[in-house]
Amino acid sequence: MNETEHENLNGFAGLRIAVVGDVVADRYLRGTIDRVSREAPVLIVKHELTETFPGGAANAAANIASLGGAALAVGVVGEDPVGKELLGELASLGIETTTVLASPSFKTTTKTRVLAGRSTSSRQQVLRIDHEDRSGLSGGDRAALRSHAIAAAERADAVIVSDYGYGAVDSELFAELLVAAGKRDIPLVVDSRYRLAEFRGATAATPNLEEAEAIIGSGFDPESADELRKRLDCRALLITRGGNGMLLSVEGRPLEQIPVVGSTEPVDVTGAGDTVIAVFTMALASGFDFRRAAEVANHAGGIVVMKRGTATVSLAELTASLSAEEPVLSVAANDEL
Repeated sequence: MNETEHENLNGFAGLRIAVVGDVVADRYLRGTIDRVSREAPVLIVKHELTETFPGGAANAAANIASLGGAALAVGVVGEDPVGKELLGELASLGIETTTVLASPSFKTTTKTRVLAGRSTSSRQQVLRIDHEDRSGLSGGDRAALRSHAIAAAERADAVIVSDYGYGAVDSELFAELLVAAGKRDIPLVVDSRYRLAEFRGATAATPNLEEAEAIIGSGFDPESADELRKRLDCRALLITRGGNGMLLSVEGRPLEQIPVVGSTEPVDVTGAGDTVIAVFTMALASGFDFRRAAEVANHAGGIVVMKRGTATVSLAELTASLSAEEPVLSVAANDEL
């Protein structure tokens, strides 16, 4: 990195990023496999520990905080034990939670992963249980969420929309965020699991290959990236492709293929997309152009997929990786999940 890029990277610490979307509680239930049950051909797992980490949009916010930025998390949780635990985890990371709506009529979206193994072996994921509230937000909750989102966008340096399909973001809210970001000339970057085609006009979008294929169709080839960017009416499109790296389409520039950083055999890809959108957006807000922002995000993704569980990247790790052109890892708090 040159001196300017070092300054831009160090500028992450002064950024305020609004993250609007579906906040998720990623729970990890750890235990030891004792024996096979006599009641049914299933394993008996003796519970040892349950931990909760920010997932979905909350994981993007956690990555912003781990890089020294100020994250304004905007979403909905329930007034239930998991929701309170998730808010506590976010607050402990220094993430502003006054913009997270706690609703008595909503159940916190929760993904519980059961990690089990013999006492002498590492824990492996054997089951995932999802708790999803598909009842939809009430009119009052929707209005309150919209108010929180616009207020956060009006004091942020960039806006992330992270839509996992659980109902926090609709087309009307997205349109209002576009207006708010446009008035202040700040980046708005979007990722959507199922409805990306509905969210047109953002500064950039960061779908994975599966999400891109859902719009363009199967057999997605690199040249389709330019077509998709035009359909989404955004200035840049960054498509993540796992072990095949990334594709970057920027208006007025040739399509670029960015090779994967580090190992092509990830340890755990959980939440890697959240890391990519967080770092890509911070890089844009701090002065990097689209190409270099994508490369910085690519390094961040290469780091985080080598950690177990829902993980984040630190500024020290990212700086070291960019300097060495390969990921340099520190031990994460949840590395042994």
